Amino acid sequence: MTLAGKATQFEYKALHKPNQLIYGLGQTAVITGWTVKQAIAKHLDSSEYAVIGQLYSPTRGINLLIRNLLYNPHVRFLVVLNATKEDKNAGAGECLLDFFRNGFEEGVCDTNSLPCWVIRSAIPGYIDLEVEATVLQQLRESVKYCEAKSITEAVDRVKFYAQSEALEAWGNKLEFPLSTVKPNILPGPRYGHRIEGKTIAETWVKIIHRIKTTGTIRPTGYDGQWQELIDLMAVVTDEPEDFYFPEPNYLPVDRNFLEEYISQILDDAPYREGLKYTYGQRLRSWFGRDQIEQVIQKLIGEIDAASAVMNLWDVKDHDKGGSPCLNHIWLRVVDNELSLTATLRSNDMFAAWVANAMGLRALQQHIRNEMQERSKYDLKMGPLITISQSAHIYDDTWSNAEQLIQKQYAAICRKIDYNDECGNFLIELDLGKIVVTHTTPGSGEIVGCYFGKDPLKLIREICTYCPSIRPDHAGYLGMELNKAAECLKTNKQYVQDSK
Repeated sequence: MTLAGKATQFEYKALHKPNQLIYGLGQTAVITGWTVKQAIAKHLDSSEYAVIGQLYSPTRGINLLIRNLLYNPHVRFLVVLNATKEDKNAGAGECLLDFFRNGFEEGVCDTNSLPCWVIRSAIPGYIDLEVEATVLQQLRESVKYCEAKSITEAVDRVKFYAQSEALEAWGNKLEFPLSTVKPNILPGPRYGHRIEGKTIAETWVKIIHRIKTTGTIRPTGYDGQWQELIDLMAVVTDEPEDFYFPEPNYLPVDRNFLEEYISQILDDAPYREGLKYTYGQRLRSWFGRDQIEQVIQKLIGEIDAASAVMNLWDVKDHDKGGSPCLNHIWLRVVDNELSLTATLRSNDMFAAWVANAMGLRALQQHIRNEMQERSKYDLKMGPLITISQSAHIYDDTWSNAEQLIQKQYAAICRKIDYNDECGNFLIELDLGKIVVTHTTPGSGEIVGCYFGKDPLKLIREICTYCPSIRPDHAGYLGMELNKAAECLKTNKQYVQDSK
């Protein structure tokens, strides 16, 4: 290629996420944020840029992006496209610009409290401490950066830099080891899991623990690995209307982020070049009908309807890619409660599920409130259920997930509610046998009775006829039945729950 009359050719090689990038032969790196990278590339010749890539998250993406730039010192220009509501919401482009504008300092990561370089920005962004400070400073001084607010502006800046005199590389290629800890995995089922919590925060910690404990490690299509469970159902029963944020907040979202994210689910959005879609766009206008309004009218007209369905999957998504992770939403009124069930084909449970769940809960509240204003129905908020068909945690957040479990899981387990919807079991000795009476929760109606002398056979029978019994309840019954059997052998009096 020719730059300002000089025959010059550069080759960009990415150490991290190489298959997610578009490569050229120039000296400008283009960061497109949430705008698809092809929307920029189609306006440029490959000789005009070094690499084009998207940046979604400041806490996960910037660390790898910086490492790639250090390995490609021929890159002397950086164009950061900060054009969409999603870019503003995520803050990744702004945080990257703040690295070059304001620098960094030693601190700790909010999510795992480990030492790291913290970017001087209002948006949390981190770089591994093993990357030397002098090298990061040299990178900041050697790369000229600019922010673009539109695709047109980004393309113009890239073309302008391409007409500049070719510059020498600012240093040698530098590679810093990136360490990942492979999880210790216990045996367990891969398919079909149910996790319940009162709040989204509680449920999230339980989800992360379940995946990290028994999830299968598989390669992804994004130059990495994830730990995965298939078909994970999460049930949130009592999330407050204004949402629960723990103090200190260990969730990957805050209230400011949530406000923007809820808008992406509830509100329509006009088509913009390079932006795939928003969930709100798919729900409000993508198929030519406002699906949110449809289900409101459906339920007002037929409160027992089982067909209040919203669909986000377009058959054209198979061909063009960029398909939505959230595919199907179903609402149902049972016993004056409005529940919402959402199916997500692919779900990043560490970084995305909390925002997904809060956004869906806001949609559920919106539909309940609209029905209340327009009709005689005064519905309670029922549970929020998400079914994550591929429930996974990416390898670049494994250490953060482990830290979350260590700090929060035990405390959540200590607050567990031992009430079992399956009912209660009264254990007695009568006529030389163990007698177990099964009663309904609350009313105490007798619904079953089991007799025998062998505690193992009894607990197996109970679990067979009561398959929804909680595992901890079954374990408790096993211990009590064993105590009862010992009393039966020794002719001692048995009293349930006695020591």
